[in-house]
Amino acid sequence: MHRGSCLCGAVRFEVAAPLHAPDACHCTKCRKTSGHYWVSTDVLRKDLTIHGAEHLTWYQSSERVRRGFCSTCGSALFWDPPPDREKTGVAMGAFDAPTGTQLGIHIFVADKGDYYEIADGLPQNAQ
Repeated sequence: MHRGSCLCGAVRFEVAAPLHAPDACHCTKCRKTSGHYWVSTDVLRKDLTIHGAEHLTWYQSSERVRRGFCSTCGSALFWDPPPDREKTGVAMGAFDAPTGTQLGIHIFVADKGDYYEIADGLPQNAQ
């Protein structure tokens, strides 16, 4: 069982499955949401339990994706595609350590900020 929460603790969650290698998304929307780039792991919806969901606010950031954040402290927590997909993204920074994972890939690197380089040797997808 992996547990995590927002900064203030109003929203807590549990994942009842091993965590997959997270990805780092450098697209413009993820950078604006997180303040840098977004790192998350996809989990099956059936394995995710959210406590304090009344403190979650959902923002429809595109036609196909909504993002969940704590309405009290503003912590970005979830990247949620339409219900027809079995998985939702959970912010790695919100998990309590240890997660037992390591970053697996960088995506949307064509949109990355100009103020940093990606030099960790991991695979990079332009989109």
